[in-house]
Amino acid sequence: QVQLVESGGGLVQPGGSLKLSCAASGSIFSIYNMGWYRQAPGKQRELVARITNTGSTNYADSVKGRFTISRDNAKNTMYLQMNSLKPEDTAVYYCNADLRSGSNGYRYTNYWGQGTQVTVSS
Repeated sequence: QVQLVESGGGLVQPGGSLKLSCAASGSIFSIYNMGWYRQAPGKQRELVARITNTGSTNYADSVKGRFTISRDNAKNTMYLQMNSLKPEDTAVYYCNADLRSGSNGYRYTNYWGQGTQVTVSS
């Protein structure tokens, strides 16, 4: 079955950096749009950044200039480089992808990862 597995979260001081990774597995045929979302306690899940299979990107205004989304199509992996982190960036970060897989009959399907905690605190 398809899995999206995030890694790279942790505790960092304000102004610090982290790099998140999201690896897709499970007889992947093709991955289309991918994105990072986050959800802080008591708040709704929100889009952080998104990248198409051709490399076009868009970002939430709150992270523009600080975060960079990228992907390695050969590795079925997406990244989020987070710099100049602020306490308000504290949240669970989720990976999301639209893909076709041999394990789901090649249907165009949306998947979520389990999330990775990012905490920005001194």
